[in-house]
Amino acid sequence: MAAKALAALASPRLQLEIVEIGQLALYNQDDDDNGTPRPEWIAFRERVKAADAVLFVTPEYNRSVPGVLKNAIDVGSRPYGQSAWNGKPGAVISVSPGAIGGFGANQHLRQSFVFLNVPTMQQPEAYIGGAANLFDKEGNVTNEGTREFLKTFMEAFAAWIEKVGFAGTDT
Repeated sequence: MAAKALAALASPRLQLEIVEIGQLALYNQDDDDNGTPRPEWIAFRERVKAADAVLFVTPEYNRSVPGVLKNAIDVGSRPYGQSAWNGKPGAVISVSPGAIGGFGANQHLRQSFVFLNVPTMQQPEAYIGGAANLFDKEGNVTNEGTREFLKTFMEAFAAWIEKVGFAGTDT
């Protein structure tokens, strides 16, 4: 719901596309090494490579990212030296039903971004706590303060992309 709400609140300067990750098979380095990468990995890597930037919207599971997200990060970062993430400006929004707002997931993603060479927007940070009470059944943001914050976040992300640009290479 949060990703769809962000897309609805985003500035026209941003053209957002949700990239689903649930269909990705678990990453196995042997498949790349043997020259038999899964077709869904290839399609995912191509979609990420085609993007000018990446915005991660994630729940928090057990003070970290969901396994499916870690898998997607791994799929996109391989084979070694061909990371789809390399140099793309990025940002993170984490959501949680709890009060901490997904702080652990947000910080774990930021740790991965250092290695992946994803220049990450520092401010504003976005930890959305009590998320279950902030959206209606259609996924609209029901809290005016949250709506304004998310608009501000998306404007800052658009400015971050323009400032950083895309500095990726295929190495």
